[in-house]
Amino acid sequence: MASNETVKVNNPVVKVEYCGACDYSGHCLTLGQTIRKITPNATVNCARGRQGSFEVEVNDKLVYSKLKTMALPDFDEVAEVVNNVSLGEEPRLIKGEQPINCAIA
Repeated sequence: MASNETVKVNNPVVKVEYCGACDYSGHCLTLGQTIRKITPNATVNCARGRQGSFEVEVNDKLVYSKLKTMALPDFDEVAEVVNNVSLGEEPRLIKGEQPINCAIA
C-alpha cells in the first residue's frame, strides 16, 4: 500500500454464544463494552447458547472457545483482535484466559 493511501476501516462483527445456566450474559455485555471502547464501529451480538459455553467469533471465525479451554477469554486481548480486524487484519485466535468458577448442578 502506498504511503498516501488511507487505511480502509472495516466494521467487525463479533458473535458471542454464552451459557445462560452460568449466567454469562453480564460477561458478554462487559466484553461488548470493552470492544467498543477501542472499536466503536464493531457490532457485538450476545446469544444464549450451550451449557458451559462462551464462544467468540469475529467475522464468522471462531477465535475463542470456553468449551475447549474451560475459562473465559482475556477481554482486552479480544478487543485488540477486533480492533486489528477493523484495520484489515484477519481474526486470530485468542490465547489469553481469565479464571472462572461455574458449577453445573
